[in-house]
Amino acid sequence: MKKLKFTKMHGAGNDYIYMNGFTQKIENPSELAVRLSDRHFGVGSDGLVLILPSDTCDFRMQMFNSDGSEAEMCGNASRCVGKYVYDNGLTDKKEITLETKAGIKYITLKEGNAVARKVTVDMGEPILAPTLIPVQIAEEPVLDYPLDIDGRIWKISCVSMGNPHAVVFMKGIKDLDLPVLGPKFETHSVFPRKTNTEFIEVVDRNTLNMRVWERGAGETLACGTGACAAAVAAVLNNHCDREITIHLLGGDLKIEWSVFNNHVYMTGEAVTVFEGELVN
Repeated sequence: MKKLKFTKMHGAGNDYIYMNGFTQKIENPSELAVRLSDRHFGVGSDGLVLILPSDTCDFRMQMFNSDGSEAEMCGNASRCVGKYVYDNGLTDKKEITLETKAGIKYITLKEGNAVARKVTVDMGEPILAPTLIPVQIAEEPVLDYPLDIDGRIWKISCVSMGNPHAVVFMKGIKDLDLPVLGPKFETHSVFPRKTNTEFIEVVDRNTLNMRVWERGAGETLACGTGACAAAVAAVLNNHCDREITIHLLGGDLKIEWSVFNNHVYMTGEAVTVFEGELVN
């Protein structure tokens, strides 16, 4: 019987199963993600994150959605990786570099009682070129673009934070039936690699409410890259200033889009829920 140790963690309710790839070999992670993510017959999560050695950074993150598809990166998961490696003694550094499929991310840990509490991730520069997001729309940037979904026009703004996002500003996001609506955005023909979709209510110049449909995972309680994309879209559409608090179903994230270096910074909590051992 093969045993695998894991840790369940969440950032603003965006929960993943984390496994240490330094001390154990994880085979068939895509299949494992599907099995463990099941909230009735598995551990229950939005996906699986592997923490691995890197040739270029302090650590490397590989992540799989709950449907088994591999994702480029996740902001909430990046914060949890930072907390995991610090709390478990894999590093004593509070400034960590993390290799992801979306490039290198820079993580800053804020300590409390010898464990990492709040974590800030430098998410890099937003990508606005349609071919790089990717989205098959000729405008650049894609802002407030009319997208037809079953005869209804939705205004989308498209941003990549290493993965594709379509941001919709509207009222009444609590009333949306996302299990029906979300897949129609995700698989729309203008998104060649599918998309994550953020539905946003503007509260004021520094505050947004958000619900999110994540590509490969469905509706989740939070999405870090989605919050960053929403903040960028809010600034570009002149809804908000550059320092924004975003209220998600699972908690709050602080997003700052720097005017000095064009980088987006995300700050929020990272929480360890429990540890366990999987017996195959």
